[in-house]
Amino acid sequence: MQYEPVIGLEVHAELATRSKMFCACQVIDSVQARPNVAVCPVCAGMPGVLPVLNQKAVEFGLRVALALECQVAHTSIFARKNYFYPDLPKGYQISQYEYPLAEHGILRVPAPEGRPEGGAQGERTTRTERATRTERVVRIRRVHLEEDTGKLTHVTRENESFSLVDLNRAGVPLLEIVSEPDMHSPEEARAYAMELRTLLRCLGVNSGDMEKGVIRFEANVSLRPAGSTELGTRVEIKNLNSFRALERSCAYEIQRQAQRLDQGEKIVQETLGWDEANGVTLSQRSKEEAHDYRYFPEPDLPPLVVEKEWVDRLAADLPELPRPKALRLQQQYGLAEGDARLLAEDSAVADYFEKAVQAAPLAPPRTVAKWITGELFGWLNQNAKTIEQIKVSPQELGKLVNLAGSGEINLGTAKTVLAEMLSSGQPAQAIITAGNRQQVSDSDIIAGLVKKALAENPQELSSYLDGKETLANWFFGQVMRFARGQANPQVVRQELEKQLQELKNKYLSEN
Repeated sequence: MQYEPVIGLEVHAELATRSKMFCACQVIDSVQARPNVAVCPVCAGMPGVLPVLNQKAVEFGLRVALALECQVAHTSIFARKNYFYPDLPKGYQISQYEYPLAEHGILRVPAPEGRPEGGAQGERTTRTERATRTERVVRIRRVHLEEDTGKLTHVTRENESFSLVDLNRAGVPLLEIVSEPDMHSPEEARAYAMELRTLLRCLGVNSGDMEKGVIRFEANVSLRPAGSTELGTRVEIKNLNSFRALERSCAYEIQRQAQRLDQGEKIVQETLGWDEANGVTLSQRSKEEAHDYRYFPEPDLPPLVVEKEWVDRLAADLPELPRPKALRLQQQYGLAEGDARLLAEDSAVADYFEKAVQAAPLAPPRTVAKWITGELFGWLNQNAKTIEQIKVSPQELGKLVNLAGSGEINLGTAKTVLAEMLSSGQPAQAIITAGNRQQVSDSDIIAGLVKKALAENPQELSSYLDGKETLANWFFGQVMRFARGQANPQVVRQELEKQLQELKNKYLSEN
């Protein structure tokens, strides 16, 4: 039987506030910091303490809701979500249930194409995976605020096993974004997650650093007969912390469910974990329903009332969002759609591009874009850096592209100079002058270099004259080697073709 996958995502994003959701504890890097150094009686769940809502967390939540075109609730209510786990100090989580911060939004997502599955460094290479295709709309069911749990570290040594609890993360503000089940392939789920991460980073509410777990995905996956409109029994895959894990786990679960259904078995509603090493899902527990959590309004927090004037101010202050920005870059600078989307994914990169264009009046904006999405992105990926961390200003990159465009240096030299700029931070002109790297375009000098290359390689020249014309490219490389890569390639090719043709004419007349 043919089946249609149905996928919905719950995305948990840590909000980049300085303090926690309901106390004054500092939000710190839970990966690098010593355990249990950012904990107070409130986030440790001590009896008798009272939570106080973080206004900045509410503001960040509203920014996301507005960017997702949600309907913001005038009044939302926090609730206690009761369950017991070692990393949940209070025995309940303060979240929002019946009355969330916002509902009924949309996210426009580029429709994915088939492509090879990403490698281990998938999150670092996703810039080059951004396809430029027709978009689809994924509906957003709700956006709500809650607090994060602590972190467990499971230890096994010799003959004992135990778990360590770190409460540094307990109480960190979380924004949960729940989609409708509008996705129908693992590739669509990945594209949605990538687009949402880009949006969160643009808004400045989340760093997007997935290696530190600041964004986590939970995928609800089910199958139904092709053509049916009824939803099948779903399973939830918990705590996916990479795009690769999200895509692979959904693909595996679709295959597993299809096999069970073909064998006449039923799908059990349950919560699953993902075993990245073995590429399989593992059952963790039966899937809870809302009543299992015994939700009830948080008695220590009043209803959250959001005034319309505040919402209007936040809406007016939203930055240019990635998709409109990509369209503007494409129209304003004549960029290819793919380059525009790559640049617009990160506001800092888009700003860098526009400043570099201003500093490169002799180069088309498309050329500047190719330098950034090619050479610069390659260096950033290889060195695990962001655009804000590099030593080359956009003005200096623009000057380098200008020098290449004006013919003062050739493309190969320009790439070498950029590598030195990224390493040393020196300006392009200083590196070119110090290394005497100006492009050689003098026709007499280049004619001499061509003559030398032909004279020093008589065997190859004989083969060329006997019909092996591909050796012309080999001779070109020899001339460029003699010129230390600084000769003007166009002048070299013209002079090389001229001298080779003269020698060939002479050879033919003598034979």
